[in-house]
Formats: sequence, structure tokens, C-alpha cells
Amino acid sequence: MFASFLSPPYITGVRATALEPGEIVTAIFVREREGRCSAFLKLGARRYLVISIAMVAVSLDLDADGLIADPAIAVGACSAVATRLPEFVGLRPDTAALKTTLSEGALAPLTPIDDVRARAAYRRHAARELICRTIVAAAKGGA
Repeated sequence: MFASFLSPPYITGVRATALEPGEIVTAIFVREREGRCSAFLKLGARRYLVISIAMVAVSLDLDADGLIADPAIAVGACSAVATRLPEFVGLRPDTAALKTTLSEGALAPLTPIDDVRARAAYRRHAARELICRTIVAAAKGGA
């Protein structure tokens, strides 16, 4: 049976998806857009094969003035499922400017936990830092 997921959330919780019994994901199509910038960064004990403390994926456009336009920012390992954050439209992709703007309110959708890898407060701090770094990396052409 074919399942088409046109809107999130596909992943609904820990080890839970929107798939019905008998359905299987056979492909994921990502529309390519000219000029779109993206980057992904993660924090973990090792670079590969490790459960992350925090990870961030960013896809964005830059307007004629070099400001963020049409961003998509997702944070993983800081909630039960990867969480999209509110838009950062009109911000300069600069670490200092982003850190000033990125308040605790912007991180409110995240619900990190304490576990053997990290405390919740550290995950939140790491997510904030990774968001800034990933946005900057995407604006510079990817990481």
C-alpha cells in the first residue's frame, strides 16, 4: 500500500510513526530549489554511530541583503521527536546576532530530558549553540 505524507508529523513519538499496518516507506522526495542553502550539525560522543546529545538541520534562502529568508530549522535529540522551531526570517546569519536574538522563548518547543549522555539544561544550551552554528554554516554554503 502506498502512503503519501504531505505534511508533518510523520514521526509521531518515540519509535512511533503515522504508518498504518502493512504500509512501508519506499522513497522520500526532497524538492531541490536553486540557491537554497543547508547544513546539518550534531553533538555526540563520537562523529558516527552514536546517539546524539543534540543535532540541528537548517535549510534557508538568503535575500538580496543577505538576511535569512524562508528558513526551516529542526532540532533533534532535544524532544521526543525532531522539532521545527519558529522562523528566523529577517535575521543576519551571524553568530553574535543570532545568539542575541535566540532567546529561551525561541527554544520553548524543545523538551530535552536528562539521561546518561547529557542533562536537559546542557542539551538546551547545546541546541542553542548548534542552531547558531548551523545557520551560519548553511549561509556560507553548507557544512
